[in-house]
Amino acid sequence: MESSELLKKVRKIEIKTRGLSSQIFSGEYHSAFKGRGMAFSEVREYVEGDDVRNIDWNVTARFNHPYVKVFEEERELTVMMLVDVSASGNFGTNIQFKRDLITELTAVLAFSAIENNDKAGVIFFSDKIELFIPPKKGKTHILRIIRELINFQPTGTGTDIGGALRYLNNMIKKKSICFMISDFIGMGYEDALKVASKKHDLAALRIMDPREAEMPDVGLVRFVDAETGEVSLMDTSNANLRRDYNLWWKQTDRRVNELLNRSGVDHTLLRTDQPYVQPLLNLFKRRERRA
Repeated sequence: MESSELLKKVRKIEIKTRGLSSQIFSGEYHSAFKGRGMAFSEVREYVEGDDVRNIDWNVTARFNHPYVKVFEEERELTVMMLVDVSASGNFGTNIQFKRDLITELTAVLAFSAIENNDKAGVIFFSDKIELFIPPKKGKTHILRIIRELINFQPTGTGTDIGGALRYLNNMIKKKSICFMISDFIGMGYEDALKVASKKHDLAALRIMDPREAEMPDVGLVRFVDAETGEVSLMDTSNANLRRDYNLWWKQTDRRVNELLNRSGVDHTLLRTDQPYVQPLLNLFKRRERRA
């Protein structure tokens, strides 16, 4: 992509997503993802009702009067985004491709993070780790992430969610907020998901296009699997074929939902033909109610 065209796209996404982050998501994000630890703040004189377990005995001995340690919530967080850049993201039949939606969502979450003075980083994955951008603060860092999202050309085509989660656990030692952004059409990641959900605070953003759920009746169609390259010729006017496909989708959808629920991972479904603001807000509010 030409540099001038890339800059225009980056600027367009920045204006839209940064506005959403500051006007809509910032407060909900702050409430949903509070600091997870307590950090020492200061020492002050003991007052009636203070927890005696917080008495600082060294200071107390020095001044011959009880003093207590004061702790504050550690507000600064590390936010990681696991972004699926596999070939299935190049699918879209309505307003936008799945990859376009993934780009916007990642930008919104990244700007929400820096609005709250948190660090943001990303892991791009396909059937392998494509790119790791370590967590940092600042607008310049977020704009780099957006540029990569727009212009990145993965070398892999498949999807290995388990591999991405294992890489996250190895690279990010401290507990982080992690958003997994993928269509989750894959198998064999249950164990990695359970391990990662115990170490990190995970949320799954499931991306789908409406045509993935229902096959249209448009006659004889040549289908190409974007991830494997497999070519199939199908007669979509066959009612049994459309019914079987719809059944497969429902079973896949139920399997993913049950897996995420069993692993204790919050999740929401985001469609390419519908606004993502309300589903994302609902996800944040559900987390806030449990906090």
